[in-house]
Amino acid sequence: MTMTRALGAAVAGYHTLKTAGLLINTVTFPTLRPGRTVPGRPRTAFLVPARDEEHRLPNLLAGLLSQPADEILVLDDGSTDATADVVARHDDPRLRLLTGRPRPETWIGKNWACHQLAQATTADLLVFVDADVVIRPGALDALWQQMVHQRADVFSVFPRQITGTLGERLLVPLIDETLLGFLPHPLLSAPVPAAATANGQLLAFRRDAYAKVGGHAAVHDRIVEDIALGRRTRQRGLRLGLALGGDLVQTRMYTSYPETVAGLGKSVRAAHGDSDALLAASAAFHLVAYTMPWLMWNRGAAWRAAAVLGLAERVLTSAKTGRRGYVEAAAVPIVPLAALPVYAVAARRAARWKGRTYR
Repeated sequence: MTMTRALGAAVAGYHTLKTAGLLINTVTFPTLRPGRTVPGRPRTAFLVPARDEEHRLPNLLAGLLSQPADEILVLDDGSTDATADVVARHDDPRLRLLTGRPRPETWIGKNWACHQLAQATTADLLVFVDADVVIRPGALDALWQQMVHQRADVFSVFPRQITGTLGERLLVPLIDETLLGFLPHPLLSAPVPAAATANGQLLAFRRDAYAKVGGHAAVHDRIVEDIALGRRTRQRGLRLGLALGGDLVQTRMYTSYPETVAGLGKSVRAAHGDSDALLAASAAFHLVAYTMPWLMWNRGAAWRAAAVLGLAERVLTSAKTGRRGYVEAAAVPIVPLAALPVYAVAARRAARWKGRTYR
């Protein structure tokens, strides 16, 4: 077997495994759906860290106020816009605005805000929500239904990603594709502590579980704090639950290609173990796995299989999440090229976000 054929076979094998993971999760990965109210939900607080979110908060608050939560706390984390005014316009007694304290030097801003929010409530179910999330009526009941069904101590929702610009449509779906391709949901109930992830956009804790994992204080210096909390959950023998947001929980994280690059870039380095070598290897591998098969179409069946499976992965992801962005699959061969600036941002060893710079 020539080197070219061997490489083609290896790439096709990679895509076969990933496609298998996607097919498993197409059947097994839960999606939040409206349904009956499950009794026994403890006193619940929505906790929202907010820094310069005047444009996003109105949509989030409208959704939160439609839920049967007991408390809704918004912490203004040093905003320079009208974030506080947006909260003050509402007169619902459940809604309360907090002013964040100065951030300790070693803390990531969001982690410090979440830590303060957890201290400010006595609720038994803590539901942290990012300001860019849109929540539909029935979402809290559906979340609690899944927590009970999965017997989860910590529960995370991956919102349906709404994308507008071409840059967003190329890169943002990779979040769901990675989750659904490499973490079969049944592994969450298997004795495999490494099978863990979470999404800080909507992350719920039973109060005692939050204390057992150490809360946000335990991950105070982690930019990718949600994955770290998911892993700590499994390591401490607690049950981790996951679901897709479906029609009930959606988000538009970024509004342009440059914003998408900056947002993903701040997380990619930590996801690669803070290693320059792994970053370079990852960028090169995705070029080989998704772009090269089309250039090697006439060099064997393995290369052709890899090319087709690469498209199928994006189609399966769109179908499972309900995004229905099937036409995006045609752009899969150029996605690794579009992602190169993300790796360039990650290689700087510093991330700038919301006016703050983190090593």
